[in-house]
Amino acid sequence: MARRHGARPEVTRFTLANGLRVVLAPQAESTTTSVWVWYRVGSKNEHPGITGASHWVEHMLFQGSPRYGKGEIDKAVVGVGGVLNAFTDTDFTAYYSTVPRAHLAVPLDIESDRMTRALITDREVSRERTVIHSEREGNENWPEFRVEEELQQLAFRIHPYRWEVLGRRTDIERLTAQELRDYYHRYYGTRNAVLVVAGGFDPATTARDVRRRFERLPASGADVRVSEVEPPSHGERRAELSGPGTTPYVELGWPAPALRDPETPATMVLDTILGGESRLFSAGSGWGRGGEHPASRLYRALVDPGLAVRAGSEWRPREYPSLFTIQAQAAAGVSAERLETAIHGVVERLCRTGPTASELADVRAKVRRGAALAYEGASRIGFRLGYFATVADLEFEDRLLAGLLHVRRDAVRERARALFRSSARTVVRYTPTEAASDGD
Repeated sequence: MARRHGARPEVTRFTLANGLRVVLAPQAESTTTSVWVWYRVGSKNEHPGITGASHWVEHMLFQGSPRYGKGEIDKAVVGVGGVLNAFTDTDFTAYYSTVPRAHLAVPLDIESDRMTRALITDREVSRERTVIHSEREGNENWPEFRVEEELQQLAFRIHPYRWEVLGRRTDIERLTAQELRDYYHRYYGTRNAVLVVAGGFDPATTARDVRRRFERLPASGADVRVSEVEPPSHGERRAELSGPGTTPYVELGWPAPALRDPETPATMVLDTILGGESRLFSAGSGWGRGGEHPASRLYRALVDPGLAVRAGSEWRPREYPSLFTIQAQAAAGVSAERLETAIHGVVERLCRTGPTASELADVRAKVRRGAALAYEGASRIGFRLGYFATVADLEFEDRLLAGLLHVRRDAVRERARALFRSSARTVVRYTPTEAASDGD
């Protein structure tokens, strides 16, 4: 039976005795199969001294396991015409390979081998330190990265969301191979993992193969829940940065609800009105958002009149309360102070009057369009099923979508008033002191 366009596909779910959760989403017509392994481990599970460990472990899982030496994972997947990658976030780390359906055994073999048996040798850790350090240095060249990092550190005093996923520079320089091995063996394992297979495959055959490969793995994975609770802010927090750049850059942040909070739908509507798009129901691919949104409030108020060259908002759904942010880069000749004042004006108008009927209708249209495209292709199916299975549950998406489509105008206005409180606001402004180097 053909699935309804845009709907979550029919899946088979089971949990192995060692705690590994498995989601199978067969698509008979698909010529490719995508294998995803999601670990409920991210930078939230680190502490000062080992920040960046999750991202570092992500790198190390490509550097050697009992059956796959350094470089052999990439060769195995690319050699059959597939693609592969991984990414680390605050709440999770995800690995994926998408291959022609006849070669499904390749990524299954890889993931079963490195789930609990990655080698993480001293030699490879030393080599990878240079790579990660360069990645960190490259990001530091961008004012946006520096501002975002400063904002998180100001806004969070206790919760581990306060450090960047890449980790602090000092920790990257001193983190030892043994600490990385300890971190990997503590958290990465069957109890904290979700395996998703999506695309073209026979479900009965694949279920047997998954059991054969993964049931023998030992039950492992310590509790990844975070006990720290960020206390409420009782006054604005502010910082000024400077360095190479072209024009001033401003970012503001306010405490925002966790993904499973009842206020999430209204918060997502605010994000779509201000920035033009909702991350979870974006028409773009995967975890990313689109570019410019000329119809959004921030664009119309800041970019159209020439105050900014770009402007947007961001509420990235997290397992724990996070931040709702607004970012803007000033146009030539516009000061950071003037740009910030204009942002406050946009927010205050939304708090005062709420969204218009046409804006709310536009939000619903965008959300429906994003939902309709969410499950197109094996890789996107694997991503979306794995994401919701990891941070909530598969049915949560339906509840969230229903909530988004039924949020009322007055509820959005009240959410704006509760969210955009000046006493809870964090502001970071970046002023360029010299032109950015062009590499000459």
